[in-house]
Amino acid sequence: MKIDKIETFLLESPIEEPFGWSMGWAEKRTCLVTKITTDDGVVGWGEGGGSPSQSVIHDIFAPILLGKDPGNINQLWHEFFQSLHNDNQTGGFGGDAISNIDIALWDIAGKAAGKSISDLLGGSIRDKVAVYATGLYYREDEFPTKLIAEAESYAQSGYKGMKTKIGGLSVPDDVKRVKAIRDAIGDDLYLMVDANKAYNVSTAIDIGNRLSDLNIHWFEEPVLANDVDAYLEVKSGQPLAIAGGEVLHNRYEARDFLSNRALDIIQPDVRFIGGITEFRNVATMANAMGIQVNPHVWGSPIMISASISLTSTFPACPYARVPRPYEQEPVMEFDQTPSPIRNELASIAFEQKGGYVEIPKGPGLGIEIDESVVERFCVGRATSEL
Repeated sequence: MKIDKIETFLLESPIEEPFGWSMGWAEKRTCLVTKITTDDGVVGWGEGGGSPSQSVIHDIFAPILLGKDPGNINQLWHEFFQSLHNDNQTGGFGGDAISNIDIALWDIAGKAAGKSISDLLGGSIRDKVAVYATGLYYREDEFPTKLIAEAESYAQSGYKGMKTKIGGLSVPDDVKRVKAIRDAIGDDLYLMVDANKAYNVSTAIDIGNRLSDLNIHWFEEPVLANDVDAYLEVKSGQPLAIAGGEVLHNRYEARDFLSNRALDIIQPDVRFIGGITEFRNVATMANAMGIQVNPHVWGSPIMISASISLTSTFPACPYARVPRPYEQEPVMEFDQTPSPIRNELASIAFEQKGGYVEIPKGPGLGIEIDESVVERFCVGRATSEL
């Protein structure tokens, strides 16, 4: 079996109600997906990055991939990495492009073998993966009615935890907003906050201390993503558990955060970290250090399926007779913001029941992509073929 064709599609869909976070305001959803076709007709789908990654895939990776056996995932991954390494381009767009192709190769491998990705990874440890609701973004005229109604809807639908945004308002106003959510959902549900890198160290420490009596399970991305020393300062200056790592692009970028214990929880994203291949490496490193791995998930059903498949194989951290989500078992982000791409692209619309999502069982990613939806949302495409 050889790779015959590589197609990339930049997808974009408007959303009915815009929403915001500390760094911006969303009026549309986008993603870059890749379709790799082999000479015997097996197709694999990947996701990662945007239009700059599209150029990396076709200009740098296509000459490596075309005509090669897609089953040699490890060899191909290192060829991609080495093609960028000397110029220090393995992060950013380069890492996104590696992730995109890697996921597609795993999809092909599973379809060729008739096995799910979790089976290819050695088998799942659990039949379903715990998830928390990501929503509670800033919206127009939201406080308090819309915000509280949204939080209560997650509680009523069975989620055991949810995450809200901070950093987009003043510190006192954000504290007021988080307190309103906590008062609405009670103390029995997990509540997390995410600043998306909005603060300097002193402000992050300030708001962490102000939130300390609201039973916040973790404080996500308090400072700039690559500043290990700042993370360590925030950890030592306030009592909340610190999470981050969604924009790390390989094990080398994760190394200093893990070895210095700058994070209590690491949150790789399979679209950025180097795909399924490198995510597994980072997760193993973290587990050896007793650091929780709770995947960041924000994209199409392609990366949702890949993330669930990976998370199903992660051991409890630490081991326990009855491991519990949020304590020893991993818990995965489950985006609830508006996204036609997420809802319409695949044959499976992943749904949570009682705070869990079932593991995809079909070959590869276990999903079928609706190519009519790809065409409808496509705003830019490129093709490389033999």
